Amino acid sequence: MPIDPQIEILLRQLAAEGGPAPESRTVAENRAAGRALATLAGAAEPVADVLDTTAPAGDLEIPVRIYRPVTEPDAGPLPVTLYFHGGGWVFGDLDTQDHIARTVAGRSGTIVISVDYRLAPEHRFPAAIDDAYAVLTWVADNAARLGGDGERIAVFGESAGGNLAATLAQESLRRGGPRITVQVLAYPAVDRFDDSPSMYEYTTGPILSRSYLEWFWGTYLSSPDQGADPRVSPARSRELAGLPPAVIATAEHDPLRDQGDLYARKLAEAGVAVQHFPVDGAVHGFLSFTGSVQLSRTVLNQLSDAVAAAFN
Repeated sequence: MPIDPQIEILLRQLAAEGGPAPESRTVAENRAAGRALATLAGAAEPVADVLDTTAPAGDLEIPVRIYRPVTEPDAGPLPVTLYFHGGGWVFGDLDTQDHIARTVAGRSGTIVISVDYRLAPEHRFPAAIDDAYAVLTWVADNAARLGGDGERIAVFGESAGGNLAATLAQESLRRGGPRITVQVLAYPAVDRFDDSPSMYEYTTGPILSRSYLEWFWGTYLSSPDQGADPRVSPARSRELAGLPPAVIATAEHDPLRDQGDLYARKLAEAGVAVQHFPVDGAVHGFLSFTGSVQLSRTVLNQLSDAVAAAFN
């Protein structure tokens, strides 16, 4: 179906701003553009408490932001959702998708911990997934002092963050824990070598073009052969049985659509419980448009509700 009318209005506004193709911009310019997109999220939703702190990981301190939902005083330990922002492993931070973390916390009733993982090209693969696993371990060990339950953890990521969330679910299984209850993946990048029809149908975008995607992969990876690593391409893993239930949202007008759809099918064939939300009329990154796009708000609410349902 056609692009959602409210999204179409935003795309025309962005096109009117002009500028060079994103794959021809510098890293700094793309990071600035990512921060500018954050203004499309709308007003911040209130939560009970927000705390910026760090999670230790060897010699590193990984910045995290902790969102506590409004609950009854005697609610007891709450489930925890680890959230990983998008941005092609190159840009994005605790502020750019603050609205997603707030919505997930409020609607799911979970403590959301947004992870400011290291970015490429300063820190190429596997730095981001190493950070993700380190924070998962820290949460499992320290959830109680945060008011959370380290035995009930969800992972939620969008785009490159969806790649990290999917990979983290697999790493948790391979390493024997910590246990993840559910994985929520929004238009995830899960196959470096994807050559499916949507990669050609939407080769020029909108939002994410194939050339821009190649720029991200080239910035994130140190060598082409790393793309075969399941920590880069989780859809290529042969060890899918036993993974936590998955909730996967894909956007119709997105070059990543078919790889997300295929990953949902592969998980289901491996016996993993899967909820698949193919979002008609949507483009890549549409969860950033909650300020003016009802479809974005609706789907973000649905994904947040799926997190809540996983713990009920």
